[in-house]
Amino acid sequence: QVQLVESGGGLVQTGGSLRLSCVASGLTFSRYAMGWFRQAPGTERKFVAHIRGSGGRTLYVDSVKGRFTISRDNAKNTVYLQMNSLKPEDTAVYYCAGGPGTSTRGDDYDYWGQGTQVTVSS
Repeated sequence: QVQLVESGGGLVQTGGSLRLSCVASGLTFSRYAMGWFRQAPGTERKFVAHIRGSGGRTLYVDSVKGRFTISRDNAKNTVYLQMNSLKPEDTAVYYCAGGPGTSTRGDDYDYWGQGTQVTVSS
């Protein structure tokens, strides 16, 4: 049974930082691209960043470029999202997802975590 478990969310002031983690089990982690998505209240889930199974190549939505960094440690079956210079508009539930290839589309991912809340106060 595949499980993705996120952690690291919380309440932070504008300009602060958080690091989200997502630990995977039940799959050969290095074979899966991993993505981070977020969903704010009353909006659709949106792509944030993704990284290839082997690491290296990454992609970000424009609104987080230069502030967020996705990385992974395949030895620990973990993908991270380092979030710096946080803004109130970053407030959302953040989800990690695993799939066969990198994609900005949520439908292309097979596995999802339960989400972790990030709240940025102004």
